[in-house]
Amino acid sequence: MTPRDASEAGGGRWSDLDRPPLNGAALRRALVREGGLWSGVDVVQRTGSTNSDLVTAASEGRAREGAVLVAEEQTSGRGRLDRRWTAPPRSGLFFSVLLTPSEVPVARWGWLPLLTGVAVATGLSRAAGVDTALKWPNDLLVTVGGEERKAGGILAERAGTDAVVVGVGLNVTLRAEELPVPQAGSLALAGAVTTDRDPLLRAVLRSLEEWYERWRAAGGDPAASGLQETYAAGCATLGRTVRAELPGDRSLVGEAVAVDGDGRLVIATEEGVQEPVGAGDIVHLRPA
Repeated sequence: MTPRDASEAGGGRWSDLDRPPLNGAALRRALVREGGLWSGVDVVQRTGSTNSDLVTAASEGRAREGAVLVAEEQTSGRGRLDRRWTAPPRSGLFFSVLLTPSEVPVARWGWLPLLTGVAVATGLSRAAGVDTALKWPNDLLVTVGGEERKAGGILAERAGTDAVVVGVGLNVTLRAEELPVPQAGSLALAGAVTTDRDPLLRAVLRSLEEWYERWRAAGGDPAASGLQETYAAGCATLGRTVRAELPGDRSLVGEAVAVDGDGRLVIATEEGVQEPVGAGDIVHLRPA
């Protein structure tokens, strides 16, 4: 995986002084170390999707565990259900990481998006001073003007039989007039103490390394690693009345009462049935 480093590219990279480019060399010095998880950090000026690029690099043997690919701009960024993710250049953090959790049973790999959510929220709390809540299974929420807004999302994809690529898209300096939908938000709009993307990315990746190593050391056990408890504590979906849009054009309405050991959202219906949901689109029907 040898894309050109955006921090070394010329021509217009300071066109928006509120959005300086990432420093790829400094990020590598800070994050890539002997015995650490991160094996490389590449920053590219523009690409379609960091997830797609990293999946391809892994399948062709050009990337190994701990590879990090960051884009200043994504033209074909994707969320769950193939939703588009677009944002102005250098307005956010758009990156993917390659993980090969060989010590963890494949049945537990579904925890990786939830683990990433916990790691991102933890890192942002430390570096940006922003309280980031988690909407099951993969949304990052911030509060803007007293309202809950989506500031980011997470997408995990298999890369062959032994690897997973996890992508994160996070709005950092997106302004009110740039919001793609009224329900969107950004760290800046949420009152972050800093919107400098270099320290934010370092904090998030260090937090991700901590949580991933803890989870992997526990064989992927979400309870033993503390992941299940921590995710539940930061999950804005729990305790809410929700509607789950399920495969097969089925919907389920009830109270989200737990996240079980398989990472599924448990919904209690009015009929007294508790049904675990492993895949679907979740709509919060009332404020917490």
